[in-house]
Amino acid sequence: MRGLLVLTVAGGSVAHATLTPMVSVRGVTPDLPLIMVILLALRRGPEFGCLAGFVTGLLQDTAGGGLIGVQALTKAIIGFGIGFAGERLRVSQPLVQVSGLVVLTILEGLARFSLLQIFRFPAPFGELMMYVVLPQALFNGFVGAAVVLSLAASQVLRERFQGQPS
Repeated sequence: MRGLLVLTVAGGSVAHATLTPMVSVRGVTPDLPLIMVILLALRRGPEFGCLAGFVTGLLQDTAGGGLIGVQALTKAIIGFGIGFAGERLRVSQPLVQVSGLVVLTILEGLARFSLLQIFRFPAPFGELMMYVVLPQALFNGFVGAAVVLSLAASQVLRERFQGQPS
């Protein structure tokens, strides 16, 4: 489990640092670490989601040059919350996962904005929502849909090939 966590966090952070600038649409990039945290928390549970969220958020904080710990805290809370809810609700359907990803991206943006307001961050709420959080939530939805559908397809292929005799 530790190896998977290290590989996932490192791979997600490297992908976020290298790939997201290339797929930017009008300056909006997907939050790959958040997508990764949500999908991992749904599959692995709240503890794994919380730890993955904290580590990926801390890596984003240190690479971004902002306040250290803001994204670590919000991603850890999101990871724990969705992992906890995923154990109690039926979230195995791809449509539920993708729509949950969009909603959780908005909630994470609101939580991050609230934390930054404590430190007097000078950003108007309306502009931040209109030009940063909502476009990123939609972008995360599209990327998350591709990831969820590819995971579902790989699961179907794995089950098909395991059922066939060699």
